[in-house]
Amino acid sequence: MGSGLSSMNERTLREVEQFLYREARLLDSYRFVEWLELFCEDVRYWMPTRSNRYPLNSKAISILDASRQEEYEVSEEDELAFMEETKDTLQRRVARLDTGMAWAEDPPSRTRHIITNIEVEDLVSKDQMRVYSNFVMYRNRGEIDQDFYVGCREDVLRRESGELKILSRKIVLDQNVLLAKNISNFF
Repeated sequence: MGSGLSSMNERTLREVEQFLYREARLLDSYRFVEWLELFCEDVRYWMPTRSNRYPLNSKAISILDASRQEEYEVSEEDELAFMEETKDTLQRRVARLDTGMAWAEDPPSRTRHIITNIEVEDLVSKDQMRVYSNFVMYRNRGEIDQDFYVGCREDVLRRESGELKILSRKIVLDQNVLLAKNISNFF
């Protein structure tokens, strides 16, 4: 966004930035029930898979019958995804953390979410806006397990009773092969 932002756009950008920073703090502080309150009841929380995209002159295109088309780099909505959640499934995942039966989180992960490059696109509708951001999520468990997740998010935020809520989140990791043992954390 250029320096010619209207004061309304500057206020909106600042509000969205603070919303996303607060969300990161809630996640890193294990305040998952409060984090869930940031979502609309009809939320879609989706992490599609990713495939490699080869240069036009790559031998892989002919050998693997691969495609360079960017739209095929990320899986479609009806294809396999790393994660496809609703408010109900997110609530179940959070509740499971308190049961002692969430083996992937025993011991619990220590995380740090770094959110950057936040852009607010014009309103999708009167009460909705599209927000783009980049993230780095560092996770440490036990003594030596460390993981980095790097990628981008595309959110649609909706204003409900004056408060911003997440209506949809698309999380795209920069890697196409997960090097971590699991995806038990939230993005």
